[in-house]
Amino acid sequence: MENSKKAWITMFRVVLIVYLILLIRFIVLKYPYSVLRDIMDEWGLSTVKEGLLIGIEKANFKPFRSILLYIRYFKRINGFGNLVGNVCLFIPLGILLCAALPNYKKYGLPVLFCGLYSLVIELFQLITHFGIFDVDDIILNTFGGLLGYISFLIIGKWIKSRKGGSDIQ
Repeated sequence: MENSKKAWITMFRVVLIVYLILLIRFIVLKYPYSVLRDIMDEWGLSTVKEGLLIGIEKANFKPFRSILLYIRYFKRINGFGNLVGNVCLFIPLGILLCAALPNYKKYGLPVLFCGLYSLVIELFQLITHFGIFDVDDIILNTFGGLLGYISFLIIGKWIKSRKGGSDIQ
């Protein structure tokens, strides 16, 4: 592999790490510090157990429940922002995973990673109360990762055809 390709891949890996951190910041740590501090002050094993039961009651484990709600009440509950926002946040992740880990893009692993990363975030929210677990967020985020993955493949084929056959890995 030539040095310029290695440099690009390294740059994409750094951007990927920063993007993963920013996703956590905007999804999990979206509340003001004082609210997060109050939540952390109440943490304890018994609190987590009790809160987990409450969190499970508030959580959405039924696929497409929130998505259909957002569609039905599109204008009243910011359905557009919730649907499109969850998808759009993960499109860059699908692209960055392909660019940073070119050997894995062939197997669709970036899409799987997007789904698993979203699942970890949702489980963290369920346990810590820094949000509410929603299976539809996992679906929407994974779909966003899929769109990023497909976009990367399409753009790669277009660039390859313009260059006369050289790959952009």
